[in-house]
Amino acid sequence: MVRMLQQLLSSRTRLHRRLFFSTNSKVVGSAQEALAKVPSLSGITIALGGFGLGGKPETLLHALVEKDDGVVNDLTIASLTGGVDGTGLGKLIEQQKVKRLMSSYVGENKTLETAFFQGTLQVELTPQGTLAARLQAAGAGMPAFYTPTGAGTIYAQGGIPIQYKSDGSGEALIESDARETRFFGGKEFVLEHALPTDVALVKAYKADTRGNLVFRGTAQNANPDAAMSAKICLAEAEIIVEAGELDPNEVHLPGVYVNHIIQATMNDKPIERLRLSEAETDDNDGSKKVVKGGRGRIMRRAAKEFKDGMYVNLGIGMPTMASNYIPAGVHIELQAENGLMGIGPYPASEKEADADYINAGKETITALPGASTFSSSNSFNMIRGGHIDLTILGGLQCSASGDLANWIVPGKLVKGMGGAMDLVGAPGSRVVVTMDHTAKDGSPKVLQECLLPLTGHKVVDRIITDMGVFDVDKVGGTGMTLVEIAPGMTVQQVRDATGADFKTVPEPIPFMDDEE
Repeated sequence: MVRMLQQLLSSRTRLHRRLFFSTNSKVVGSAQEALAKVPSLSGITIALGGFGLGGKPETLLHALVEKDDGVVNDLTIASLTGGVDGTGLGKLIEQQKVKRLMSSYVGENKTLETAFFQGTLQVELTPQGTLAARLQAAGAGMPAFYTPTGAGTIYAQGGIPIQYKSDGSGEALIESDARETRFFGGKEFVLEHALPTDVALVKAYKADTRGNLVFRGTAQNANPDAAMSAKICLAEAEIIVEAGELDPNEVHLPGVYVNHIIQATMNDKPIERLRLSEAETDDNDGSKKVVKGGRGRIMRRAAKEFKDGMYVNLGIGMPTMASNYIPAGVHIELQAENGLMGIGPYPASEKEADADYINAGKETITALPGASTFSSSNSFNMIRGGHIDLTILGGLQCSASGDLANWIVPGKLVKGMGGAMDLVGAPGSRVVVTMDHTAKDGSPKVLQECLLPLTGHKVVDRIITDMGVFDVDKVGGTGMTLVEIAPGMTVQQVRDATGADFKTVPEPIPFMDDEE
């Protein structure tokens, strides 16, 4: 009798599960069917997951592209990056279905550039971490928050062109407004408002029928933040399983944030920038290639900034290359702001390259044992929270008081600030700038005051150039001190090439390491 009762209960439980899961499944048959769940696709705000080509919801985007202009138009899109020509977001911009793009970096899209300068597209540039945080705040019911990012720059002061006049005059029709700021503990912070959206389009590696999502590698990026911000979230997944088949501990985004799911059909995952470790080695003996000249000197000197146990963020170009010269016995963890701690070497071959693992420069990378992945908002939480010990990045100009300009040249393409404003504005993080001492025309890049719009105000601790190393008193305001000089250079030569006054340490001034 007991056994019969147990069997009956077990049978009813299985029946209940089948009925519950089948009637409550969030899976729909196609991207077009999912989009049909949205009351209107005109004049709405859409949050897009993805960074570069990584983690982009291409199936849903393609379906949006296929819809008639009369159905899809006047869109405001929030996306970390501006997409590429001819596909996805780039195609929507080409079709003039996008009225305004809110993004941190737009440098890989020529169609976008043309539309922006012709006055047919509005571009609202926003620091990457701020954009992710605004989306997350909307999902968390927080109307606003204060952040150090952008304080003391044109971003906070207002005046960044959002839309140009269509008459070819190059004059701005719409400019960004000034943001409210407030001081906490003697430091200026910028008030940012949450960014609630109407619809989110996101991509997951795996989903169950209840909408729980699992992401893979750096393809997680802003997908969770976008999903949280929206009234309606449409998700596509490479793999869909029955509810109960996912371990609750592996779920990155609970299904409460997801309304409808489709099977992703566009999973080719093109790689934007294939970078292999073999490109970094010498063809003759397999050893690492040695970069010579002034830039090689900068990289080798920058590597001396690494201390054992540091968590480090390296900018694109020379800063990233400095990791090739990490001193013996020093172990650091490299962070990619698009969602990885523990960057490993570039993949050894094209076969080993994985589109789901890219760095902030959208180059293919690997992950070291012990690495971790996370969302864009969490990535910038650790940056703003002062948990990154060292940031090394490039610069267009630096000032004697520690100002940095590296994201915009007025009159030319405004590529965007990316995550640089977040990185340099983080309290407690050491900021080192690496750059050529002079521009191609011989003009100085180290100045008394920056001539270009700032990335950060009084944020730089040290400047490393091909001519020397300067320490900057960004707090006390006593200026710069030349602490090392390049071999073969004199102090007078450095002064002649510098557009700012500086002091020197007592003679003899130490030489920069010039070993090759």
